Parts: sequence; C-alpha cells; structure tokens
Amino acid sequence: MSRGERDAQPMTLKESLENYTVPPLKKLAGLLATNLPTRKADLVSLIQRELENPERLRQLWGQIDTLQQAAVAEAVHTTGNFEADVFRAKYGGAPDWGEKSRYGELKKPSLLCLFIQHGSLMPRDLKRRLQAFVPPPRPPEARAGDEPPATVSQTYNVYDYESRQSKQYTEEVEVVRCETEHAAQHDVHAVLRLIDAGKVRASDRTKRVTAAGAKAITKILKGGDFYPSEEDSDEWTTAPGPLKAFAWPLILQNAGLAELAGTKLQLTSAGKKALLTSPHEVIRKCWTRWLKSTLLDEFNRVHAIKGQTRRRALTPAAGRREVIAKAMRACPTHKWIALDELSRFMRASGFKFEVARDSWALYITDPNYGSLGYEGYGGWHILQERYMMAFLFEYAATLGLVDVAYIHPSGARSDYGRMWGTDDLDCLSRYDGLLYLRVNGLGAWCLGLTQEYTPSPLEKREALKVLPTMEIVATETLPPGDTLILEQFAEQTSDAVWRIDQARLLEAVEQGHATDRMEAFLRARSDSEIPDNVRVFFREAADRASRLADLGAARLIEAQDAALAQLIANDSTLRSLCMLAGERHIVVPEENEAAFRRALHNLGYGLPKRPTSE
Repeated sequence: MSRGERDAQPMTLKESLENYTVPPLKKLAGLLATNLPTRKADLVSLIQRELENPERLRQLWGQIDTLQQAAVAEAVHTTGNFEADVFRAKYGGAPDWGEKSRYGELKKPSLLCLFIQHGSLMPRDLKRRLQAFVPPPRPPEARAGDEPPATVSQTYNVYDYESRQSKQYTEEVEVVRCETEHAAQHDVHAVLRLIDAGKVRASDRTKRVTAAGAKAITKILKGGDFYPSEEDSDEWTTAPGPLKAFAWPLILQNAGLAELAGTKLQLTSAGKKALLTSPHEVIRKCWTRWLKSTLLDEFNRVHAIKGQTRRRALTPAAGRREVIAKAMRACPTHKWIALDELSRFMRASGFKFEVARDSWALYITDPNYGSLGYEGYGGWHILQERYMMAFLFEYAATLGLVDVAYIHPSGARSDYGRMWGTDDLDCLSRYDGLLYLRVNGLGAWCLGLTQEYTPSPLEKREALKVLPTMEIVATETLPPGDTLILEQFAEQTSDAVWRIDQARLLEAVEQGHATDRMEAFLRARSDSEIPDNVRVFFREAADRASRLADLGAARLIEAQDAALAQLIANDSTLRSLCMLAGERHIVVPEENEAAFRRALHNLGYGLPKRPTSE
C-alpha cells in the first residue's frame, strides 16, 4: 500500500484517540471509569482497552438510545463517516451528542462520542468489531400519498403604513392538479406540426423561442400552459411566464427533430418521421436526449440568483439531471409525493449533487452582501431544490413523465426570506409553486421501470353516460385530463355532450393511441354498461386501422412510354430497388433513391431532379 493510499484510510482507534488533547480525552474516559490517570498515553490506553473488549463494547451499545444506535449503524454500514445532513434528512433530527456550552463546545459528551469520534469519524478497527453485532440501518423510503390537498394556506407579510408595522395575513389557495401524460402526447405532435408550418421563431444565438413563438405554441397546447399568460397576471406579483411553450422548442431542437433556419424553426428529416411515430416513442427519445443536453442549464431560468454567467460558476447540468432521474426511479409510481419529501428522500438516500462549483460566485442583488457563500445562504433548499423544481416542472412535466400539483409561485415558499436582498422578491423562482408530483405510466416507461409503455391506470368514477346513439353525456364537470381523452375520439356538440367521431378516432389510432384504451376510459367513467354497438364500433375501427401499413416516403417516376418502364422495372439490378405502378409509373422508396440513380446511370438513363417551386 502506498503512502497516499494509507493516508486515505480511516484512522485506527489508537490514532483517532491520539488526535484528541487531554481535556476531551478525560471527558471520554470519564464515561468508562473513575479515578482517571492524568497522562495522555494512559488515557488513550484506558479507552482503547475498554472499546477493544467485545463484551464491554456490546454493553455500551445497549446503553445508548434508539437514535444514537441508528447513528452508529449508519456509520458502521457505510463509509465509517457520520454525515449529519444525511442523517437529519433520514431520521428527522440529530442524535444526542451530549451537553454543550453556550458557545457550542461539548461540556459533557454522551456515549455516542465513544463510537463516533471527532464528531464524524468511526475508527476502522472499531467499525470491524461493531459489524459483528450492529444490525444494518433501515433503508430510506419516499413517503407517498394518494392525493394532494385541495387547498393550502399561504401567509403574506403586508406593511401597514398607518401603524408603520408589518402585518401577516393568511388565505387558502387552490392547488391546481395537472395530469400531463395524455396532454404531452398530444402536444409533441402539435408543436412539431406548428414548426413544420413555419410558425415558430427562436433566437439564432440562444435557440430560445421568441415571445411571439411561445404565444403561438401556447394556443395549440392541450389545456394551455401551466400558468396563465403574462397579460393575465397582475402588476404586483411575479408572472411565471411560459413553461411548456418555452421548453418544447428546446426539447425538440436538442432531440434533433427541429433546427433553426435563420430565426425560424423547421423540422429535420427525423422530425418529419416523428410525426408518423407514436408520440410516447418520440417523448422517450426527447427525454433520453435531454438528460445529456448542453443546450440549456435549467438553473439559468432562476433569474433572482445572479452570477451564473461567470466562467465555471455552475457544475455540468447533465450530472444533476442523472441524479434526479435516479431518485425518480426510486419513487413509487402512480403515487403523489411532496416536492419537500422528494428532496428529503434524496438527501437521506445519498442522491446528492452540486449546482455551484463555488457558491461564493452566486448572489442575490449584490455580489458582496448577497453572496450565497455566506453560511445559511446557499444551502440545499436554495440551490439544489430550486434546480430540482426547474428540471421537474419545466421539462419532466412538459414531457408528460410526471403529473404535478402546484400553486402560483408568489408567496409559495418562505425559505429565502431572511437572506439579504430578498425583501422585494415575492418568490425566488418561477417554479416555487411546485408542491407535489407523481411518476405516471409514461414516466415509468421512460425511466426504464417497465419494459413496455402501459398508460396510467384509470380511476373508476361515474361521470359519463354512453348512449346507443354514439353520444356521450357528462353528468359532472370533467377534469382537463378526461376532456383530453374524450377529444381524441369524440367531437363536442354542446357543453356536456360529445359525439363519437370515426375520423377523429382513426386519426388518434394513426398517432399511436390504442382503441382499447379509449374503450377502457369509457368503462371507467360510465355509470352503466357500454352499449353493444359502441363496443363493436371501437373494435371495427381498430381492425380497419391495422389493415394498412405506412412503409415510408417514396418517389414516383413517370417513364415516357410503357416499354421503358418495363425495361427499368425488370432490370436485374433495378428491380430490387423499385416497383412498377401502372403502365408508365415506377415507385422508388426514399432509402433506395441514391442506389436507384446509380443503377439507372449504368443502364444508360438519367433522372433529372424535380424542380422546386418558389
């Protein structure tokens, strides 16, 4: 073992004790015996002798409380170091280290200080002895629930100019619950079509969508964006601005489905193929590519925190995304989890990451007074949690991997209130309102938790009446998610009535939506059995939609006469690259075009390029 490797090893019990001065050694020895020696070497020998005795070590272990035993178990079965922040996140508090003075000095240590020394270290030989009988700690769990609350209480500080005092008032705010799985599958194709129509512009420098482009995208999103447009916000509160409409152009460019031509986005060949691909397949590709993207650091959208543009101020975003994705894989699917709980679970499980290389480089309002390098300023809740919210809300939710429950960001969190320079801020980021999230069926598949995409299970609720006339009557107000599914195969004819439409149904099947899923939706929402003719209609539509297959794009070539067409179609080389269509027409699949032209030249014929229309 080299000297460097030896120095990197945890200390032995003797080495650790010798690193104490005499006063703390006397306090530790006092936990084990009376009539203590005065020499340092004798104190070290006394403690070492006691802790190297197996029976005495078990006895001491039995004398510490449950939380202290948990602290020892965590150190024994991990690296040997006690991580206070991880422990607090997992167990909700700190173990008892003993009595401290007003200045934080340990006046009277507890027995725990014999096991974990210098506040965080467990000697390696002591660790080996403890492994013989100390059980492993319980694994951390993400505490999930069935439903987010309908409302939450928000407390506001308001300055009263008459009394010249700040007063607080509390109000109940409605929590918006957004199921994203179906909306995202509509939106990905809708935005691709909008780009194909030349309606989306972006900056040629940053590749970010323009305000006009974001407005155009918002209009075609199912259910709109997460928050109202800025025009609908009042002047006293932060306008979150577009989230979905901002994210989609970046996501599609990063996936290679769209690219800039000047300042206008256009589809690539892969983007055109994506229009003919099942939306969930397109979304998985977008998600996989986004995890490694360098196109945007999501933290840049937290505008209140300055200094991000300094060279090497932030860590690479790809590493942060992968840690969060791992944490998402460890969460229960189809269960709501609070953002604060996810954050706690990540710290307790070791799913940790850094946002800043040096938090002193980041600041609020002023780089000197408002630097995040000051103690209590740039902690996990300010940097890591804000990054998590940006990534999950603007990208994972936009792509439909997680459902979200949220409120307006203004006043949603108070964790930054005591920081210098935040007096005029009603929120630290546009994402502060994210409260809960839920990994859905699409998310489970994209995260690799399931082999095949299985849409999220539908809850049973009697909200629809399906009639033999092919009409569907809503007996209560439908949530946006239910309306999205209905609109896939039915046309709304009045406020509460839809009529099943064959053209819409077939178009939905062409986009990758299964008819059995639509029928299952009607069964889950209907107050009675679905009429036989409606069930037959869905089955026949599924059968008709499966009888034709799209084999891709092809070029149609017209020969001057039938004899030439026959010559080309029957040539030993060309016949495998094309097929005859009628007497004088030849069809060449797009992927065969280059080889077809070469073989045509060998036969002695040419094929002029088709003139492009202005």
